[in-house]
Amino acid sequence: MASGCRSSSIAPHVTRTLFLHHPETAANLAFLRAAEAAAPELGMTVIAPGVQDAGDVERAMASFSSDGTGGVIAAPHVVLGPPTVDVVAALAARYQLPCVYPFRFWIARNAGLMSYGVDVVDLFRKAAGYADRILRGAKPGDLPVQNPTKYELIINLRTAKALGLNVPPALLVRADEVIE
Repeated sequence: MASGCRSSSIAPHVTRTLFLHHPETAANLAFLRAAEAAAPELGMTVIAPGVQDAGDVERAMASFSSDGTGGVIAAPHVVLGPPTVDVVAALAARYQLPCVYPFRFWIARNAGLMSYGVDVVDLFRKAAGYADRILRGAKPGDLPVQNPTKYELIINLRTAKALGLNVPPALLVRADEVIE
């Protein structure tokens, strides 16, 4: 989340979070641990079924969606990419669940509520720079490991309206893009 932003500021009714992740992916487990650590301060619980395919996603979301206090976080993984992310989006709309995606292209494709994650274009630019250095003779082992430095917050006001959510102006100001 963007610094200083709490999920409750956009969806105050959310007290349970369905964290969809691929359990064999180390990064997804690290994201899950971070979500679980942040949850008590936000007054939330995290339910984290590991998913292997669209069928797992359907079962998890159907059993989770019953009481109207839930939201969904989709962790970044190929299992949750197209076409499974389409299933996530359709079920989030059906069950009226606010859903946060890790990538801007998932929110644009599926009318999710918001996305917060790395700027993928920036990562590709950095990778091109590495490839250039290697082609010019640098040894890959001598190149430093780089972490992402550019993150982006995208908010979809159409989806917020469909879910009956009011997006606070302070959150809109922090957004890199607002879909109206």
